[in-house]
Formats: sequence, C-alpha cells, structure tokens
Amino acid sequence: MRITMLGTGTSHGVPTIDCMRQGYRNCPQQVCLKAVDNPRHRRTRSSILVVNDGHTLLIDTSQDFRTQMLATEVTHIDAVLYTHGHADHIYGLPDIRSYTWPGDPPLPIYGSSETLGALRETFQYVFSPPEYVGGGIPRLTPHLVEAPFELAGFPVVPIPVEHGNLQGCQGYRLGSVAYLPDVHHIGAASLQLLKGLDLLIINCLRSRPHSSHLSLEESLRYVELIAPRWALFTHMTHDIDYQLIDPSLPPQVRCAYDGQVIEL
Repeated sequence: MRITMLGTGTSHGVPTIDCMRQGYRNCPQQVCLKAVDNPRHRRTRSSILVVNDGHTLLIDTSQDFRTQMLATEVTHIDAVLYTHGHADHIYGLPDIRSYTWPGDPPLPIYGSSETLGALRETFQYVFSPPEYVGGGIPRLTPHLVEAPFELAGFPVVPIPVEHGNLQGCQGYRLGSVAYLPDVHHIGAASLQLLKGLDLLIINCLRSRPHSSHLSLEESLRYVELIAPRWALFTHMTHDIDYQLIDPSLPPQVRCAYDGQVIEL
C-alpha cells in the first residue's frame, strides 16, 4: 500500500493570504515566511491518495485538488471517499470531470448522508445536470456509507468522529491505516475501531486549544490511546513549525508534509 499526502494544511493553507497581506510580520512562528524558501512548510488543503494492488482511492477533493493532481501526476482514480462537507474538503469536486471522460463509467463517491447532502446542495448542477452542459460535468455515482464495506480491494471502515457541531463527520480505516483529518473528539466506539493500526494520520491544528480541532497536546494523547506503530500529523496551521516540533515528538510520531509518500 502506498499513501501520498496530497495536502497537509487547514482551510487557510500555508502560507496564508492573511500573513502575506501583513508582510508576514504577525505570523506566529514565521512559518509562512519560511514557506517561501522551504517547500516542507508549504501546506495545501488536506487530502490523501491511497494506492493498493493497482487500485487508487482518493480521500476528499480539496480546494487544491487540481494542483495536487498535477503535482503528483495522478492519471486514474477508482473512487473518492469524503470525510465531511466543509469547503476545504469538497470544493475540488468540479475538477473530477477530468477523471470521468465520456465512455468511462461514472466515478463512485462515498460519504455519510450529511456529507452527500452537502455535496448535492453545493454542486446541484452536478447531481441535477442542466440541459446545457458547457465545459463539462463530473459523472458521479453517490454511495451512502453506514457500515464497513469493501472497495477496490480495500476493507473500508468508517470512523465516526466529532468535529464541532457538524453532523456526519467521519474518518476512514483502510486495512491497517486510518485517516482522521478533522476531529475534536473520538468516542469510545470509534477508538475500538482504531486498534492495531500500522499508521494513524490525524489532525493536529496548532498548539493552542480549538473548539472543533485537536491541539498538539490532544493529538498526542490520542496517539497514546490508539497506540499505532506510526503516526503522522496533518491539517496543520502556520502555528505548527515541524522543525521545532518534530524533535520533541515521540520517535514514532512526525508532522506530515505535502507530497510525502509512505509505503506499507
């Protein structure tokens, strides 16, 4: 199995437009300024690609979907799993049309009822196409995820999580890998579904507490509870300077970076 970290940033990305407008003067750790010269500090919106036995699964279509696909030269996608309906995780959906050429079967997409509802509401023209198509419309087949299932050779287990007051948010376990990009609390039942992982990829927004995301301390606490062989932090703001934080982390935990490839 090969996992590619397409994006590891939050909805603002890194560097942020806010910091650029202020001449990078008020950037907490000067990460936005460092990102000008150090590619590992640059973070597009969070998403991953998983390849196993010739099958390719995408989790979320971020606002940077087009850039990410070009950077990693992804030529084929078998299916897309959606974690939730926030803009930074779904707004790349229109560009999926490049993976649904005429003659190809519709691309299957998966998510909770709330997430699929958000997609239909946001992209009404995709799910109820007008008579005039114009530049092209993605051809998709939505599938409701309510229980574990198999997809393109992957055993897929949805992991319900709390993310603020949003309903229907979930991560996914694919074999021995779990991806939880937006979470503030993981309930007991979901923790049981995360036992025995080789790799946990989990939200680590910043050092300070947040109402709907995990802070560094909270992320480390969940890593300790879940006890994966290896853990990567993603969905990070410009508060997270990997050069300062990585040396203080347990040896099996690191900050992920855009373009990182993990072979399992």
